[in-house]
Amino acid sequence: MKKLGLIVLAFIVLISCNGTETFNKQEAPRAKNIILLIGDGMGVAQVYAAMSVSEEPLNFERFKHIGFHKTYSADDYITDSGAGGTALSTGIKTCNQCIAVDSLGNPLKTILEYAEENQLATGLVSTSSILHATPASFIAHELDRSNYENIAMDFLDVDIDLFIGGGKKQFADRKDQLNLIDSLHHNKYIVVDSLENLNTEIEGKFAVFTAYEHNPEISNGRGDMLPNSTEKAIKILDKNENGFFLMVEGSQIDWGGHDMDIDYVISETLDFDKAIAKALDFAEKDGETLVIVTADHETGGLSLIDGDLNSKTIQVNFSTDDHTAVMVPVFAFGPGAEEFAGIYQNTDVFEKMMKALGFEK
Repeated sequence: MKKLGLIVLAFIVLISCNGTETFNKQEAPRAKNIILLIGDGMGVAQVYAAMSVSEEPLNFERFKHIGFHKTYSADDYITDSGAGGTALSTGIKTCNQCIAVDSLGNPLKTILEYAEENQLATGLVSTSSILHATPASFIAHELDRSNYENIAMDFLDVDIDLFIGGGKKQFADRKDQLNLIDSLHHNKYIVVDSLENLNTEIEGKFAVFTAYEHNPEISNGRGDMLPNSTEKAIKILDKNENGFFLMVEGSQIDWGGHDMDIDYVISETLDFDKAIAKALDFAEKDGETLVIVTADHETGGLSLIDGDLNSKTIQVNFSTDDHTAVMVPVFAFGPGAEEFAGIYQNTDVFEKMMKALGFEK
């Protein structure tokens, strides 16, 4: 009987081990689409400041998987948007001012370029110039983020399906006298000068210039440009049966931090939250879309020193008019969202996106 009991026990252990092995071999759910929303300069204090004054719960609260990433660059404890954007787009820490290149200027392949290579549709949306550091770090390769004319040329080297933002100046009114609007037409882009003129029902690639340089701040007449751009971009890119990658930037949260202007910060964060709503609403219906919301860094060293949730008022301090080194939040929803919980490097956001899409380097 003792020997029989040992045999039965061994059999149970064997079945258990095999079951565990089978379970461990199961692949994590893959995403068909990724929507990456970057609130430039947005830390936890910026998010909670907006929550505190809002009459309604923010869409940030719809996320169940939340983490933090460390933002330092390859050459500085405090990153800029070039190095911060590059870490997110390529999985490599680089020097401040660099745009998807290493410190020697060697190009680094971006998640957008991997998506193109895998026949996904791709898009960029920004409330700044589309040539600014964060959007540029997904498509351009430059040692200096301020080389806007060079960055505009880089847009012609990647077959991106859609971009929406400011920055027409560096395409149309260049020091070298080149007309890159003509080049866009040559590359079969439909070029329009306003979001209202973007027809989502027609097929094609789209270059949408919403401003000659930068879009105005939300409190100065920008309207619903960001959420509307996000919604239209999703509608266009979703036509690709292979899926899509879309990066959406709320650029001016950062600018409010640099100005040490809490009203500016809050209004831009609330506007960014509207874009998050468009992404989440689509993802909830679609079931195959991973939505990630994060920042490249925090700006302003914002602290909330008092407030009243009944009157929806807060008192704040800014410790600086520049970037800080604090970790920034990551919110995730959809297939693979659980991978974004915890504390990790900013470069791991790229790795987790690659895993979610099933891409190989």
